[in-house]
Amino acid sequence: MDAGNLLRFLFLFFTVAIALFVTLFHFPSLPNKAELLDCKTSSVRCTFQNNRFQLKNPTLVKKPTRPTLHRHESEKPHHPLDPLTIQEVHEVRAILSAHPLFRFTYSLNSLVLEEPDKNLVRAWKKGDPLLPRKASVIARVNGVAHVLTVDLTSNQVTHQETALFSGYPTLTDEDMVGALEAALTNAEFNRTITERGVDINDVVCLPFAPGWYGEAEENRRVTKVQCFSKQGTVNFYMRPIEGLTAIVDLDTKRVLSISDKGRNIPVPDGMDTDYRYSVQKLNGELNLVNPISMEQAKGPSFTVDGHYVKWANWEFHLKPDPRAGAIISQVKVRDPETSELRDVMYQGFVSELFVPYMDPSEGWYFKTFLDAGEYGFGSNAMSLDPLNDCPRNAYYMEAVFVSTDGTPYVRPNMLCVFESYGGDIAWRHVECPITGMQVTEARPKVTLVVRMVSSLGNYDYIVDWEFHTDGVIRNKVGLSGILMVKGSKYENMNQVPNKEYLYGTLLSENVIGVIHDHYITYYLDMDIDGSENSFVKVDIKKQETSAGESPRKSFLKAVKNVAKTEKEAQIRLQLYNPSEFHVVNPSKKTRVGNPVGYKVVPGPQATSLMEPEDPPQKRAAFTNNQIWVTPYNRSEQWAGGLFVYQSKGDDTLQVWSNRDRVIENKDIVVWYTAGFHHIPSQEDYPVMPTVSSSFDLKPVNFFEKNPILRMPPNFDTDLPVCKPRDSA
Repeated sequence: MDAGNLLRFLFLFFTVAIALFVTLFHFPSLPNKAELLDCKTSSVRCTFQNNRFQLKNPTLVKKPTRPTLHRHESEKPHHPLDPLTIQEVHEVRAILSAHPLFRFTYSLNSLVLEEPDKNLVRAWKKGDPLLPRKASVIARVNGVAHVLTVDLTSNQVTHQETALFSGYPTLTDEDMVGALEAALTNAEFNRTITERGVDINDVVCLPFAPGWYGEAEENRRVTKVQCFSKQGTVNFYMRPIEGLTAIVDLDTKRVLSISDKGRNIPVPDGMDTDYRYSVQKLNGELNLVNPISMEQAKGPSFTVDGHYVKWANWEFHLKPDPRAGAIISQVKVRDPETSELRDVMYQGFVSELFVPYMDPSEGWYFKTFLDAGEYGFGSNAMSLDPLNDCPRNAYYMEAVFVSTDGTPYVRPNMLCVFESYGGDIAWRHVECPITGMQVTEARPKVTLVVRMVSSLGNYDYIVDWEFHTDGVIRNKVGLSGILMVKGSKYENMNQVPNKEYLYGTLLSENVIGVIHDHYITYYLDMDIDGSENSFVKVDIKKQETSAGESPRKSFLKAVKNVAKTEKEAQIRLQLYNPSEFHVVNPSKKTRVGNPVGYKVVPGPQATSLMEPEDPPQKRAAFTNNQIWVTPYNRSEQWAGGLFVYQSKGDDTLQVWSNRDRVIENKDIVVWYTAGFHHIPSQEDYPVMPTVSSSFDLKPVNFFEKNPILRMPPNFDTDLPVCKPRDSA
């Protein structure tokens, strides 16, 4: 290789590294890259310099105000659901290396704990011998996907059937780096970029999942690479090189085709789009509020023992997961009357996301992402920022994830747990003066929050599990980050012909925010006082009074219908046909005879308006309803299927539910989809304020009465004021 080619190679490698850094804020798991592993395990950022990944000056990086110390080198599992330790990952890697299958070229797409049988976990008690530990492995060997179970006790490796459905496993960092390198070493692709007037030094490219649109796309694992200019801003998303797409074969690392349909569209200038504090403060700080913090003079009320969390009347198991993000298991609440810990939910997590963009043009029609299955919701959960992502009183939990060659690495501060008080009221009553009774009673509402933030390219998803002392579990998801925008030849709406549709909103000169949806589907394995539960749809009906019965002409009545099969529990929410949705244990009754239960309380909602046979909607058929109920099946956890990348939609929640299995008085799973329609506005530019939605799991006849009736109020002596100005 001559000097010129060597310089070009180094330059292109540098560009690829920077592109991936800015895209995902973590680094490709290339085999045998010790410096890369150091960057993954560090909480600080890395740069690529002099052919090496190097840590930036750690003194410039914020440290947790109350760091959570973890000693992974000596960590041991203490609970059957504890994630694999670093030592166990090394054991799995050694077992696989001796297996004949792994004599060939391979990559590990997933290596996580294979959870023991649910009945065994439910029966296990603290102090019992730990259940046998196994690992679930998804690996691609010579281009073929394999699902394996590795028994850490017997060293046995067993295969599971994988040929039944379409699709490929989650993309690895190595896949994405290889795709970018293939595009950026293609002479035609580079020439097209420079002909647009973009300096090749300013190029940042991203690999986009292509979806599935017919037989022509089968039997080949591909991605679509599109590029941006970062000249003058880190917010390169606002400077798209519109209409330029390279299709790359992920296995051969070759560019298959290049489409260039945007030569007449300028690259937006990106002026004042750099959202960093160091840049924005030069325009003058916007000091709207003073810094605020919830102080706890006696310290936090929660404890974390390994992965087991206790707070107030709640106990649950918490662990990070590369696909789901945060998994909450064995959720129990203490009954104030009996002091008994009662089962509420065996397991809950985000199962899948669906983000379809509403532009049918060549460079956009395929942007219909299934983020958890295509990229990994948890593997893209970056380290949380103390004092901003989480308050001062937070506890941080790290994740042990695995690179494509099986090397474990640590993602610090991936989850945080903290108590929250926003001045809310748990319950209150003040008696009116005319009764002659002097009664004023109010109680503050403090909650426990488990938080994770996943940065999936341009969007950031803030996922909270919020536990309330009155037995409510609130699931909240917030959307922030940066819009995915389209380059345009228009600088002002007065230039747009009346009949031309932009597929979005003109946000700035030459920038269109494309209309899109967000759907987040939750897996909720409810176990209300045990596993045998039923789903009850409580319809709220108008009942007209009969002649002479009452001065009233109508009233409302609740009509209860127990769903006997899955299809009876497929729910599309209707504003003018209201219902409640209860999960009850028919064999457990309250003192007055009501079956104990919890209800799903929907929040603000959107539903997909796409055609059911549209290929993206077939793949995301789990969004066809807002609520589903299925019988528990440990192989049915991912609403879009086990293998989502380029899947056809033949292994989805819709497919399972259409079997119409019996669900009455069974171990059942509830699925809930939170939805957003997003028509971008200028306030979303260049980085969007958080928009949120939530739903509740709320007790319904679960307790004999208000479970926090005996909770004391706050008194002045409980809350010392540090400074006179600290209180209003």
